Amino acid sequence: MPQNDLTYRDFARFASQTPDEIARDCDVSVFRATGPGGQGVNTTDSAVRMKHVPTGIVVTARDSRSQYRNRLACLEKLRLVFARKARPPKVRRKTQVPRRAKEKRLQDKRMQSEKKTARRRIDRATRTAAEPTDRPISQGTRTSTDRESSQ
Repeated sequence: MPQNDLTYRDFARFASQTPDEIARDCDVSVFRATGPGGQGVNTTDSAVRMKHVPTGIVVTARDSRSQYRNRLACLEKLRLVFARKARPPKVRRKTQVPRRAKEKRLQDKRMQSEKKTARRRIDRATRTAAEPTDRPISQGTRTSTDRESSQ
């Protein structure tokens, strides 16, 4: 089973296995650890590399001078990797406003603007309103500019 086809549920199943069950699915190779430690490190094959065949995950341990302890450390590392990958993915929340919702909101704003424009008072001198009228200004009503010119 290639790792690309595995889901978090598969990793949860692997994480729930015992160390013996995990070890049965692994290819184990031992090698000489490098680094500080002198003769104890250089002469024994104590480092362990484990490959979990179903997932393809590879872990190594070379902390201890004991091959047995390094095997246990590899199994624990595998369990930790499985546990980390076993978490379900976070639910994706949409962050972008859908085009249709945006259009509806803008249409509502336009309608509200048209309502307010229609309610506006007509300035009789300049005749600015939502729609200019073709009727003449009535003679009985005098505007402020008419009063100033008659004085």
